Amino acid sequence: MRAIYCVLSVTVVFALGWTLSAQDTEKKPTAPVESPLKTLEQKVGYAIGQNISASLKRQNLDVDIAALARGIADGMAGRESLLSDKERDDAFAAMEQKKLRKNLEEGRKFLAANGKKKGIKTTESGLQYEVLRAGKGATPKPTDTVETHYKGRLLDGTVFDGSYEGDEPTKDDDTVSFGVTRVIKGWTEALQLMKVGDKLRLYIPSELAYGERGSGKDIGPNSVLVFDIELLGIQ
Repeated sequence: MRAIYCVLSVTVVFALGWTLSAQDTEKKPTAPVESPLKTLEQKVGYAIGQNISASLKRQNLDVDIAALARGIADGMAGRESLLSDKERDDAFAAMEQKKLRKNLEEGRKFLAANGKKKGIKTTESGLQYEVLRAGKGATPKPTDTVETHYKGRLLDGTVFDGSYEGDEPTKDDDTVSFGVTRVIKGWTEALQLMKVGDKLRLYIPSELAYGERGSGKDIGPNSVLVFDIELLGIQ
């Protein structure tokens, strides 16, 4: 138990010091509050804690911080777990279902509101898109391979994939080519609505993207995805 309080104390003291520093800065410039992290072990422990919090946020998971600290402390001390294997597995399963429902509800609310905005078109499947730049070229067929630039984001703005770094691709950025039917359903549908030269912003419902399984560490289950895609050519 003492180890738990130590872990929490370091976090609380640091957070308090940061808050006080921010408040003082608003009044007048002052020297930054000295960090309470002195030893290598404290610094590494704090850094690991930040990594854990970043992972939890990325996965959109809500956990009890005191229980998290208790689990770490008990594990490091070799104490017997407070949960049986079944209780642990049941808790993870219940949390996953909660996350599925939350993401699905948030995605539906976003799409319902987004679909009412000026310039947003919604197809029969639920795919939403807006035209950022209109082209005049040919339209791909399902059997075609296309050349594109694209960038993918989550609803919170997190970029998870793309062919360029900045707001717009440069001549040094490599394009990406793929078969029209070799991508997620939302892309396959959108590409067959586009002409070469078009640049669209797609709002793809989870069922037209990665559904309940999600993809990788960044795309959670039932995630609505936002893509900017420019159709450069048909090969």
